[in-house]
Amino acid sequence: MTNPSSATPASPIGTGGGCPMGAGAGAVALGGPGFDTEPQELYRAMRREHGPVVPVELPGGVPAWLVIGYRELHQVTSDGELYPRDVSLWNQWGNIPADWPLLPMVGTPMPSIYFTAGAEHRRHADMVVPALEGVDPFETRQHCEQLADRLIDAVCSRGTADLVAEYAEPLPVLVLARLVGFPDDEGADIARVLKDLADGGPGAQKAHLRFGEHMQRLVAEKRARPGDDVTSRMLAHPGPFTDEEYALDLMAVTAAGHLTTADWISNSTRLMLTEDQFADALSGGRHSVAEAMNEVLWEDGPTQILAGRWAARDTRLGGRDIARGDMLLLGLGAASADPHIRQQVTASAVRSGQGGNSAHLAFSHGEYRCPFPAQEIAEIIARTGIEVLLDRLPDLELAVPATDLVRRPSAFLRGTTALPVRFTPVRTTGDAL
Repeated sequence: MTNPSSATPASPIGTGGGCPMGAGAGAVALGGPGFDTEPQELYRAMRREHGPVVPVELPGGVPAWLVIGYRELHQVTSDGELYPRDVSLWNQWGNIPADWPLLPMVGTPMPSIYFTAGAEHRRHADMVVPALEGVDPFETRQHCEQLADRLIDAVCSRGTADLVAEYAEPLPVLVLARLVGFPDDEGADIARVLKDLADGGPGAQKAHLRFGEHMQRLVAEKRARPGDDVTSRMLAHPGPFTDEEYALDLMAVTAAGHLTTADWISNSTRLMLTEDQFADALSGGRHSVAEAMNEVLWEDGPTQILAGRWAARDTRLGGRDIARGDMLLLGLGAASADPHIRQQVTASAVRSGQGGNSAHLAFSHGEYRCPFPAQEIAEIIARTGIEVLLDRLPDLELAVPATDLVRRPSAFLRGTTALPVRFTPVRTTGDAL
């Protein structure tokens, strides 16, 4: 893996090139308790003070632009030539220390579908996307039902559980592990690895190495004994890829689908337990569950801010001068709450008589969006997970006051660190047979 600090010339913070206009005293610090509790209040304040493109400051005084306008974000994600996802363009590499806390999220140049741009990204997508399209949605649902029952069986007889740690977090990765070709016992270890990665603690670096080792072993196993799984379909693609590229793409697919889907489940369940309208919707049948979950993507999406895009040349966006190499952060949660687009969405839903609209940006947009088959897999896992949970434990209620629930301390990801619940103890599926 190349050292990104030597990929581009340095551009000092506060001088010319890469420093967003207004960075420094006028820039918004991208962090703090406001992002954990009520980010929409912060986004409204940003709109009033800065408009749709906001100068922000990341840890260490690193400047960037946060795009919070729906139209502006749509413009950025639609123009992959002017705003590619090419981290090597960043004009701040000379100011980024090796231990910068956001480096894993921003990324470094590497040969994977998530950290390549242009023709190289399309080369990876042409291999990964068809492999994901080969996933049978009915089989995915069966996997999810079986694994959801297994997780609920582990807690159902005691009448209490933490729905984040014991259900929402492990379920997506266990399903994804099966889909890419792992046996269940190895899937359980990958769930532990990804939890360590998500926590970002002292064990995160070792967890990342273990994650890579799992994928390297899987590539070797499927090369020798292919099966009906994502990895085998990737290996069958005629294009020339190295084992490192296969492993990195599998890591990207699994990691990208893990925490976002887990937070989609937990955010939906939290709203069901704390707000009557979601409780009514989620108890109204399968169609209502899908509509309620879609509304969660508008109101409380798992990914609030996504890094990033980098300007390929000097340009203007939302009245701002954007310099070549500036980083633009995609404010997905803010853009979905943009009052201009929400008024149109509400009016459209009323006219059509439909309860939902899928024009949200929860999966991003454009060439570098989450691939459509991956979106479908995430939706099946999240919806099935909620349906099984409500079927098995119909009288769920919070075990703590709603005000005691703690959000993940991140401006980028929107989730709950724990969701303690109580319910009437029930038998396991084995006992019920």
